[in-house]
Amino acid sequence: MRMRPSISSDEPPLAEVGASNLAANFPLSRRAEWLLILAVFLAVYFAALFTPSLLDDADATHAQAAQHMALTGHVVTLTVDGIRYLEKPPFPYWLVAIDYRMFGFNAFATHLPAALAILGCAILALLWGRRAYSERAAFYAALAFLTSIGVFLFTRIFIPEVILTLLTALALYLFLTGLEDRQPARFYAAYALLALALLTKGLIAPVFFLGAVLPYLLLTGEWRRWREFHLLTGTLLFLAIGAPWHILAGLHNPDQGQPVGNIPTPGNVHGFFYFYFINEHLLRFLGRRYPHDYNKLPGYLYWSLHMVWLFPWSLYWPATLYAAWRKNRAAGLRLTWEHRRHLDFSGKTTLLMALYAGFILLFFSISTNQEYYTYPAYFPLLLLTAMALAKLETQVVIEPAPEQAVDTRWLEVSQALFALVGVGVAVTLAYGLWESRHLPYIADIGALLAHRDVGGYSLSMSHFFDLTGPSFAALRLPALLAAGTLLVGPTLAWRMRARKQHLSATFSTAMTAAMFLVAAHIALVRFQPMLSSRAMANTINRVAAPDDMLLLYGDQSYGSSILFYTQRRGYLVDGRTSSMLWGSYYPDAPHIFLDDAELLGMWGHGPRKFLFVPPDYRDHVEALLDHRAYLVQELSDKELLTDRPLN
Repeated sequence: MRMRPSISSDEPPLAEVGASNLAANFPLSRRAEWLLILAVFLAVYFAALFTPSLLDDADATHAQAAQHMALTGHVVTLTVDGIRYLEKPPFPYWLVAIDYRMFGFNAFATHLPAALAILGCAILALLWGRRAYSERAAFYAALAFLTSIGVFLFTRIFIPEVILTLLTALALYLFLTGLEDRQPARFYAAYALLALALLTKGLIAPVFFLGAVLPYLLLTGEWRRWREFHLLTGTLLFLAIGAPWHILAGLHNPDQGQPVGNIPTPGNVHGFFYFYFINEHLLRFLGRRYPHDYNKLPGYLYWSLHMVWLFPWSLYWPATLYAAWRKNRAAGLRLTWEHRRHLDFSGKTTLLMALYAGFILLFFSISTNQEYYTYPAYFPLLLLTAMALAKLETQVVIEPAPEQAVDTRWLEVSQALFALVGVGVAVTLAYGLWESRHLPYIADIGALLAHRDVGGYSLSMSHFFDLTGPSFAALRLPALLAAGTLLVGPTLAWRMRARKQHLSATFSTAMTAAMFLVAAHIALVRFQPMLSSRAMANTINRVAAPDDMLLLYGDQSYGSSILFYTQRRGYLVDGRTSSMLWGSYYPDAPHIFLDDAELLGMWGHGPRKFLFVPPDYRDHVEALLDHRAYLVQELSDKELLTDRPLN
């Protein structure tokens, strides 16, 4: 099908610029593109699959659910420490359970699906950008997804956001190309992918998809082609894939007793349908979910942090937005209904991606949110950023004019700002290295932190503010790597930008980000003693007898990696909280929830007890046990105690 030329601007789109000019301004072959993208993926993401060990909290908690599936073959009801874990759909856990059967119970198997999803998103960005915009835009889009801070940061733990991102973005691509090429099979593939996205993150998957597609169809007038969408058969396919698990989960987890209201009591608890659809979806959106173990970012942080999560590519937003505003103003652009009906594939992609990103951002600005909830919006935002940057760079070279000089200055200012920040951070790191040059290396960095409790440790980078001089000595290698990268990379990119070597400048920025992420991963590994309790699990596996009891004080998430690596039942003292609460009230739930009196009653009697104590409970447990505990191991202010001396 022949695409109509865009009439949204008086200037010709990049697709109409001479092929020889475009080739001259993008010298990389497609083979070179693929090799560079694969190299970045291998260096930043694949190499990071092996370390650190699984982290406490969500990472190892979710891994336990997949581990239970792999060990028992029970794939309908997620289970953590023997307790129903009803709040998550199963698809990511199925993938990880398959990995466990192939590769064993380890960090590599746990995080492999997310890493492959990252690669899938980069490949999709490359293919979509190539078809919609240009070779340069496609290359930038793939690099942007692989080198943005947020993409890396929020895939260090086992959460499903990147899998959701790939499935929904691919569904949108198949929908748009199905319309463009009149290929009905692609609509069916989109329905299937949307069903898998439903099984990945719940109802927000079709909500996000429809939140972009419905306005797009209305604005472009393509709703008139609704017969081509195969709504009946497509919906049946969607339900055939997405509905069976929901039905089985409801049948396996019915109401118990006579639940009243939204607060469960022993033997009286709502079943899966109420908990999953009402409590976890509707009431979470409204901020009334029980238990209230989540928060909502302040508005200024919610919006401004996206500059951080999409850094360094967010550096180019001022330049690209200014260039777009100037050109639209000069052309007197008015996006009429006639314009919308005659958009080419490039214009359609831009409109759909803008609607998709905008809907997600507005949705979570109203709902309760966490920093990573808007992860699916990273793909459209980065694709649009790559398109705008590539167009700006190409037009500056192909169509030199006084106005283009202004656009170039905006790019140079953005690049200079990056260089300034890079030098500042490099100097700060160099100062820390110099001050800690005589300090000994201590592997347990958690014991050296200041514990400043910035943001109540609810922000992903809160522990960054806990660094001290002694703790810096444990970070010499990543600090040296980051300092060298930030000192050289941004400055080199600035010089290239000033010399109008735009491709080299942007590529240098991407490589700087990639090297920084490698350094960040090395630093994360150094934080393992604080963020993971695997060393304590290793101790238990070495000294404990099969009949010994494992107890954790507080919520199981505080020491969830111990449960994963020991594969033991954990008894939770004062731990009927958070995600374990609803499942704990089922009549057949194992008796793993203890109070202080029960702990005292069993301490020193019967099988040996090993008690994991997180930092916040140390004083309380010490007073409770009154010197009747024996220290087995201390790790980053966490303690592993036992009730009798080890032989």
